Amino acid sequence: MTIVRAILPKLHRKFAINSYKRCFSSKDIRNIGILAHIDAGKTTTTERMLFYSGKTRALGEVHRGNTVTDYLTQERERGITICSSAVTFTWNNRKINLLDTPGHIDFTMEVEQSLYAVDGVVVVLDGTAGVEAQTVTVWSQADKHRLPKISFINKMDRPDADFDKCVHDLETKLDAKPICIQYPLKDSKGNLSIYDIIRLEHISWDSQSLGRTYQSKAVTDSNILLELQDKRNNLIDKLCSIDDSLAELVITNDGFDKVTNELIYAALRKATCQHKYVPVALGSAYKNVGVQTLMDAVINYLPHPQERNEVYDCFENDFVGKVFKIVHDKQRGPLTLVRVLRGDLKKSMRITSTRGQAEVIGKIYEPLADEYKEIQAVQAGDVAICSGLKHTVTGDLLVTNTTSLKNAQKRLQKSLNRKKDSSLPENDDDDVEMDLINEIFSLEPQIPDAVYFCSIEPPSVSYQNAMELALKQLQREDPSLRVTFDPITGQTVLGGMGELHMDIIKSRILTEYKIEVDLGPLQIAYKETIENNAKTTFAVEKEIAGSKQSVAITLELIRDGKDIFSLDKSAENFNNLQAIRPRTLQVIRKGCLSALERGPKVGGQVVETQIKLHNVNIGRGTADSFLMAAAGQCVQKILTDNGTRLLEPIMALQIVIPSERVSSILADLGRRRATVNDVLPKGERNKLVLVNAPLAELSNYSSILRTISSGTASMTMQPCGFTVMNTNDEEFAIRRAHGFE
Repeated sequence: MTIVRAILPKLHRKFAINSYKRCFSSKDIRNIGILAHIDAGKTTTTERMLFYSGKTRALGEVHRGNTVTDYLTQERERGITICSSAVTFTWNNRKINLLDTPGHIDFTMEVEQSLYAVDGVVVVLDGTAGVEAQTVTVWSQADKHRLPKISFINKMDRPDADFDKCVHDLETKLDAKPICIQYPLKDSKGNLSIYDIIRLEHISWDSQSLGRTYQSKAVTDSNILLELQDKRNNLIDKLCSIDDSLAELVITNDGFDKVTNELIYAALRKATCQHKYVPVALGSAYKNVGVQTLMDAVINYLPHPQERNEVYDCFENDFVGKVFKIVHDKQRGPLTLVRVLRGDLKKSMRITSTRGQAEVIGKIYEPLADEYKEIQAVQAGDVAICSGLKHTVTGDLLVTNTTSLKNAQKRLQKSLNRKKDSSLPENDDDDVEMDLINEIFSLEPQIPDAVYFCSIEPPSVSYQNAMELALKQLQREDPSLRVTFDPITGQTVLGGMGELHMDIIKSRILTEYKIEVDLGPLQIAYKETIENNAKTTFAVEKEIAGSKQSVAITLELIRDGKDIFSLDKSAENFNNLQAIRPRTLQVIRKGCLSALERGPKVGGQVVETQIKLHNVNIGRGTADSFLMAAAGQCVQKILTDNGTRLLEPIMALQIVIPSERVSSILADLGRRRATVNDVLPKGERNKLVLVNAPLAELSNYSSILRTISSGTASMTMQPCGFTVMNTNDEEFAIRRAHGFE
């Protein structure tokens, strides 16, 4: 029997308009993110989902610059995703809120922000490359947020695609437990179709209808059917290890014949939500194959909002939402993307952020990338865009009022105390739950360290205020952008995640704010550390405005200490230190830590260093600001007198090159102080070179690599820590940082 399924979207405008509006229950909603390495096909997959669900009237293509989710000018010019964007569509009477995220390491903060808003993720793999560098990064980010995953192996139409290798990579490189629900088939012409292992069906797509129509047929070939039945039985056997009812059914019937498809779906959904297995689907988004079955898998296996975020139950029916992204619109001003966790979000509603700022919701929009459809309210579990929030920043928790927040904290504390007093043994999830609880009421998002920095200047003084406003808005959108003022040089300094990141910021200021800013040369974000422990006493006495100020403080800097600031616990000094007020100790601590922000050699942050307070004598009437400055000067004196060593950032590179070009590439890497970790085969003609190299030696390296390889090589890189420089390299780095090289 042949089943023909067709999706016929209503074609009106760029976005199709449904003839009716349906209110979805929380169980009918799926909040998902699409994660992958750069150029694996995330945006193309998203475009197909919008098209087949009837949301859009035409297929967008990355190379044509007409995709829905890549709406920034820079995204369309470069063919990459820079900012994560949200879209909403329906599939099989379910509502899917989807976040398309960047795949480039420079924009990893966009991925981190998006994961606060989703309940599960689809990890896209390039069928010709398997698990790549950024795939490992985004997978670990999803693990940190305890998100269930589905893997979609894309580009399976290409001749060099290898499905089995991709599955093996999931096991070995990501330590995952993949469970294949589909298997590929290519005919003599190279056309891709799919075997459904659970249903024992062959699914093929009609290219004439752009993949909107596809057929499912029962497999009749006895040899193929026997092979698929073996795969199905193996799938059931894996699920039996975690599903007792399924295992009992198999044992009772002495085989797998009585196991229905519905039982497999239920067991696989349970295994996915419990992070036991990762369902693996496949297809080719560009060739319009496998996208509908991927959406079916999202509905069938990923959790709905009520199955996650139980820790927010302490708010009961009160509204609580998490801000995961902010964008600026020319007409509407700042737009805040909010994941509603409990309660309802309504237009003109008064709310309070965890920072204590009272706000009023202006208008509420349904997320459609850069298109905005106004709605009146949003229920728990959904995602919405809000206007009118002036002070809210990424990572804020929005609540009804401060009373609601305090009541939630009390309920949470009671719940923890009850759990602690119970006789139930603690399990591994306790630590995870405590991390989530700490995350609820934390104010600052975890922002990765910048690896590059440069100065930025307006074309004239008249543009100074406009430039500062632009940077303020861009920093609110992108917390990984660091904007600081250097009091020594009088310049505004930008810190970013890479060359591309800085280039995009400059381009956006020009195109969106019409300011032709000048960026200084990119500087490496070196760090500094002490070489040996050192101790000194710093005494200062001065009369300020008729008031005598005096401080004598003894501090020690310790290499690789556990606590960044501690007190001397020896009998000689500890009793004296205990007599100091906690507020005074906080002032001293603040002054010491501020001094570690700028080392003596190149102004890099001083790390891997502990400050120990041995003694302090404070004169009567001494101001806190004077005490803070004295503590900072004492630390700076130790750093200057005893010296520091530079730590330079190291990048991990993955370079894919033809075999005949390996020697020339390795010779060039040798001149760049690189360490070659491995050279692996990549397909029939290519090699994969794994390298660690100093960031200082990789300026514009992607262009250099293309030149050396005549355009045949490609590369990706990501930070992998810092290392101490030798004396010669350190001297050269200092001269270059001071402008002498």
